[in-house]
Amino acid sequence: MKNRQTDKQQFTALYERLSRDDELAGESNSIRNQKSYLESYATEHGYLPFVHYTDDGYSGGNYDRPGWQQMIADMEAGKISTLIVKDMSRVGREYIQTGYFTEILFPRWDIHFIAIGNNIDSDIQSSSDIAPFLNVVNDWYIRDCSRKSKQVYKSRSDQGLPTTMQIPYGYKQGEENKHRWVIDEEAAEVVKRIFGMAIQGIGPTAIANRLRKEQIERPSNYSASHGLRNLKVNDRSPYEWCYNTVADIISRPEYMGHTVNYRTYSTSYKDKKRKESDPSDWVIYKNTHEAIVDEDTWNAAQAARQVKRRHDTVEKSNPLTGLVFCADCGKKMYNHRSKVDSLRARREIDPETGLWPLDHYECPLHSMRARFEVNPCSGHYIRTIVLRQLVHGTIKAVSQYAISDPERFRELVRAESQLKQTNAAKELKKKVAKAQKRISEIDKTIRKLTESYALEKLSEDRYFTLLNDYEAEQAELKAAFADDQTALDAYAEDTERADRFLALAQKYTDLSKLTDDMILAFVDKIIVHAPYKEDCQRYQEVEIFLKHIGKVDLPPEIVLKDFTKPLTEKQLKQREYNRRYWRKTLAKREAEKADGTTV
Repeated sequence: MKNRQTDKQQFTALYERLSRDDELAGESNSIRNQKSYLESYATEHGYLPFVHYTDDGYSGGNYDRPGWQQMIADMEAGKISTLIVKDMSRVGREYIQTGYFTEILFPRWDIHFIAIGNNIDSDIQSSSDIAPFLNVVNDWYIRDCSRKSKQVYKSRSDQGLPTTMQIPYGYKQGEENKHRWVIDEEAAEVVKRIFGMAIQGIGPTAIANRLRKEQIERPSNYSASHGLRNLKVNDRSPYEWCYNTVADIISRPEYMGHTVNYRTYSTSYKDKKRKESDPSDWVIYKNTHEAIVDEDTWNAAQAARQVKRRHDTVEKSNPLTGLVFCADCGKKMYNHRSKVDSLRARREIDPETGLWPLDHYECPLHSMRARFEVNPCSGHYIRTIVLRQLVHGTIKAVSQYAISDPERFRELVRAESQLKQTNAAKELKKKVAKAQKRISEIDKTIRKLTESYALEKLSEDRYFTLLNDYEAEQAELKAAFADDQTALDAYAEDTERADRFLALAQKYTDLSKLTDDMILAFVDKIIVHAPYKEDCQRYQEVEIFLKHIGKVDLPPEIVLKDFTKPLTEKQLKQREYNRRYWRKTLAKREAEKADGTTV
C-alpha cells in the first residue's frame, strides 16, 4: 500500500501503555503484544516510518507518563503526523483529559489519530462520534477501580492493619505477615535516644545536630542501605538529619505500638496529590504491634515540646518552666534568673542543681504591675531551689508509698470516688447486673401485656394500671442503674490511674536525685499560693499535681516536712478575697478592652 506520510521528516507514533490493572487482564494487553499488533497495522496500511512510545506500569488516570510526555513534545515540534493506539483506553481513562487531547490538541497539531480496536479514525468523521462515549466508559472503569481500592484499604484498616506501606523508622515488615510491623533493633535504639533527649528539653534541631555529629544514618539512607525500601543510597549526605525528621518521629503515636490510618486523603480519584488530614480524623488502633517507647515516655516528650525553653544568661533551661501556675490569677509563672558575679553568689550556688541564688518564679501580672493601672494580682514569689525540694520530696514520698503498699495506695487514689473498697465494687457489680436483668424482664412483660390487651384478654383499665406500674418500676431501675454504672466507671478509672502511676514509679529505681526527666515524667502542674507570715515566719502553700493521680494527700505519718503550714481561718478568708478581687478585676479589664477604652 502507498506510504501515507506527507512529509519525509515526519513519522508515525505507535503508543503503548500498560498498568498493573491491565496486567490482570492477561497477555493480550502486554507491551510486547501491543507493539507487535501496532507494527503489523502500520506496515499493512503504509504508516511508515514509525517510532514507538511506551509507558510500562502507568495508570490511565495519570498523564504525567514519560513516554506520553515525550510524544506530546514531538507532536508540538511537528515531528509526528499520525498516532496509532490499540484502543482508546491506551490514551487514558480520564474522559475530560482524553477528550481534550483527541478533540482539541490533535486536530490543532494536524495529527491523524487512529484507535484500532474501537474503529476510530479521525479522517472518517462518523467513526469519531462514538469516541466521547468510550472515554466516559473508560473513566467509569478507573472510578470503579478507585472505589474498589478504597474498599480494600477500609477492610484492611478495620482489621487494625496499616493502610500505608511507608513503615516508620525503627520498624520493618514482619517475615510472616508483611502488614505487621516488627522492631528493627538498631534503628529503635536511635528512636529511644531521640525521645530521651526530647524529654530532657533538647529541641529537634539540637537533636538533629547531635545525630549528625555522631554520624548516625538518617532514616531514608538507613532504609536504603539496609534494603528496607526501594531507595538509592545517598553517599553525599548520609547523616544529614533535619528538624522535620526528628519532630515527626517525636510526634508519632506509632512508637507506642499503635496503628494510625487515614493520615492523608485525596479529594478525588483524579487528583493524585495527597493532603494532610486533621489529627481528629485519624483512626488509631491501639497495641497492634510492639512498642518502642511506652505511653508515659511518649506523653512526657510531647509535654516537653510544648514548653518554650529559654537558654538565658546561665545557658541552662529550667524543666519546671510551663508547669508552675499562680493560684489566684491562673497565669503561668515566669522564671527569673540572674548571674550574680560576686563571692557570696558563687558560694551560694547549689552544687546539685547548679542554680544561682537569684533563681525564682513570680506571677507575671505582679512582676509587670507597672504596665497596668491597678495591681491585678498579689505577689506569688518562690525560689526555684525551694520548689525543686518540694517537688523532689513529693515524688519520692508518693512513689515509695505506692510501691510499698499498692492496695492502700489504690484506695487513697479512689478516696474521692463513691466506691473506696474492692468488696463494695463487687457488690455494686452484682446490683447492676441484677438491675439490667430486671429491666429486660419488664420489657418482655410489657410486650406480653400489650399482646393480651390487643387480643382483648385484658380490660383497658387493668392494662393501663399494670402498664403504668411496670413503666414506673423500669424508670426507677434505669435511674439507679445509671448512677451505679457511673460509680463503677469511676472506680475502674481511678484504679487504672493508680496502676499507671505505680508502673511509672517502678521505672525510676533511683529517686535520690531530682532529674529533669523525672520532673517531666511525674509532674502535671504546680500551683503556688500567695505567701503569708506568722510569728515572724514566712509560709507558703504549694500544690503539686502528679501525672495520672493528681494531688494525693498522703497519710500524716509519712508526709515529709516541707515549707507549708495549715492556714488559719483568717488566712483562708484573705485567700478567697484575693481570688474574688482578681476575678472581678479581670472581668473589668476585659470589658474595658472590648469597649476600646483601655489597652
